[in-house]
Amino acid sequence: MLRRLPLLPVILMILTSCHGDRASVDLIIQNAVIYTADSSFSIQSAMAISDGKIVEVGDNVLINEKYHADSVLDAEGKFIYPGFVDAHCHFYGYSLLSRYADLSKASSFDNVLEILEEHQQNTQSAWITGRGWDQNKWPDQQFPDNKKLNKLFPDTPVVLVRVDGHAVIVNEAAIILSGLTIDSIANKKEAVIENSKFTGVFLESLADRFRNLIPEPAGQELFTLISTAAADCYAVGLTMVADAGLDARIIDYIDSLQSEDQLQMAVYAMLNPNEENFERFMRKGVVKKPKLIIRSIKLYADGALGSRGACMLKPYSDSPGNYGILTITPEDLGRYCVMAYDNGYQVNTHAIGDSAVRTVLNTYSNYLLPGNDLRWRIEHAQVVHPDDFKLFGEFAIIPSIQGTHATSDMGWARQRLGDHRIRNAYAYKTLMNQNQWIPNGTDFPIENISPILTFYASVARKDIKGKPAAGFQKENALTRQEALRSITLWAAKSCFEEDRRGSIEAGKNADLVFTDRDIMNVPEKEIPRTKVLRTIIDGKSVYSVN
Repeated sequence: MLRRLPLLPVILMILTSCHGDRASVDLIIQNAVIYTADSSFSIQSAMAISDGKIVEVGDNVLINEKYHADSVLDAEGKFIYPGFVDAHCHFYGYSLLSRYADLSKASSFDNVLEILEEHQQNTQSAWITGRGWDQNKWPDQQFPDNKKLNKLFPDTPVVLVRVDGHAVIVNEAAIILSGLTIDSIANKKEAVIENSKFTGVFLESLADRFRNLIPEPAGQELFTLISTAAADCYAVGLTMVADAGLDARIIDYIDSLQSEDQLQMAVYAMLNPNEENFERFMRKGVVKKPKLIIRSIKLYADGALGSRGACMLKPYSDSPGNYGILTITPEDLGRYCVMAYDNGYQVNTHAIGDSAVRTVLNTYSNYLLPGNDLRWRIEHAQVVHPDDFKLFGEFAIIPSIQGTHATSDMGWARQRLGDHRIRNAYAYKTLMNQNQWIPNGTDFPIENISPILTFYASVARKDIKGKPAAGFQKENALTRQEALRSITLWAAKSCFEEDRRGSIEAGKNADLVFTDRDIMNVPEKEIPRTKVLRTIIDGKSVYSVN
């Protein structure tokens, strides 16, 4: 006959025996499919997390035998990846989108005007701003002039930013405010001029001049814009972004939000090349805080392919005599390289055309020894002369790519480049092979903010409609392992953050993404349909569908 024990001692005995020698942690996640992206690309099912860090990763039995936690998250077979890292985007620029009229779906310039009229009726703004137009989507595929814009808005300044950010259409009121005259322009290639008059289309530094005229947000408006943009990032699984070009005012604001626990996402801030940034940051050395890293400078060597601003070795195939625009001299680029080298800073230079890429490669090689680990980057590297690929590997120069650019541009890129040069464009696999790793980003707001779409474009080389059926230059697709690392570990490495982020390993930040589909195994067409279910930063959930 069994003797009945008092209830309380039995409960205490069970609790003690359950815990035993197990270590206490904050959170256990179990019953998952965990792609660690570690050196062996292992797949596990459980992990223990404490103080925002990963304590251990393993199978369910191992983790539950070694640890106990008051919080246990049953993943119910869902898929977990390291927190996504965007190696090149414009987070602050994205936050400003709600101030702009959305011109991305405009089918003609007349359609642009209709959108602006409705936008201004709703906002009654002192400045009319829009973003996202793309003349390549219009019937004539030509830049417009501002005659209709002047008639519609004779007194209110209008600045309309092209999808790539490298060109604007402005009205006469904005030109008057800018103080620009044809005689005052040093580089006539940066303005479209007809009959000795501005048409309203400006490129590169002149486009920036107009963008800088627009009053910047501050106070509550700035807080709302940044917070909303961060929430959008969490919803697509982003836990860290590299913002490609920031000034001290916004960097300080981001720092203050992170310090006050109002911005959870980490930011790798690339400095715009101005004296305030040099004095405030570069000359004082590297900044490495828990969520803010400052150790790079962002430069521009040319413009964009879509607006024929990318600098080419030979003229554009669809614009005889037009070589594009080199926006920095080798001498000035070299001067910035010396400054960065002396202060331990990374140099990240936008270069899209093969002439600009060659200029940057040759200039970098004056300062970099083979086998260096300075990780100087070329942002985009969209068109590379076949003789120049080897220089990336020889001098350990990192090509920083954006997978969706290939599938966004493929409809018109051949017109710009011709049948021969297109073969060396968007050559992501060839570029990856130079150093055996490659960082990937979205370049949002130019492209969609989702890293999953970056992953899909890199693997499938197709648009979200599945076109072209065989993939665009599929020989330059990345494998799924390479593509996942490009938006996690390698993206973090390109920002010198691989010790804290980018893979699911003991000691690293507990930055995680849960999805409803297994992007490593589902058919290609299923990848874009993948939903982010939860995003965790430093062990805390910042987004959940529930």
